[in-house]
Amino acid sequence: MKVKILKVKDGTVTDALILNSKSLKTALPSITDGWRFNFNKHAKKAGFETYVLVKEETPERIEGCLTFEMKNKVEPYMAFVEVAPHNYGKIKEYEKVAGCLIAYACRLSFLRGDDTYKGWLAFDVLEEKKEDEIKLMVVYSNNYNALKFGETTMVIPPIGSEKLINEFLNNEL
Repeated sequence: MKVKILKVKDGTVTDALILNSKSLKTALPSITDGWRFNFNKHAKKAGFETYVLVKEETPERIEGCLTFEMKNKVEPYMAFVEVAPHNYGKIKEYEKVAGCLIAYACRLSFLRGDDTYKGWLAFDVLEEKKEDEIKLMVVYSNNYNALKFGETTMVIPPIGSEKLINEFLNNEL
């Protein structure tokens, strides 16, 4: 799927793609590459689908990664999502990477969820420090329409999913 991301340095719009990792010619990111999650390991888990966001001009360089599954074969669940180390903090090269990946997971929730779960996307926020967990939950709430559901679980309801899909997957910035 074609998407647009934003180059932080000069504000230019960059064409990017969200691809199934099975079509990649490069290894998935892992902790040894400076990422927080080992996507290579998680991609091999039964039921997980892994997607990457890459720029069209440099498809060998992963800008962000998403692992999606259908829990109990009915509930859309975003197991892991992460932007590349070069896309966060003060060195951030591109914006909109996380938004595009989360919106893509929301799209999958409409396509794969049954009547009860159609358009709902669940995920857990687990951090070592409780205060980091709370900060991240606030980011998901403010930026991605997520609602807290229980201690660590968050959900993006269908109306929030639609907003994200329109904002990040309609190829306009």
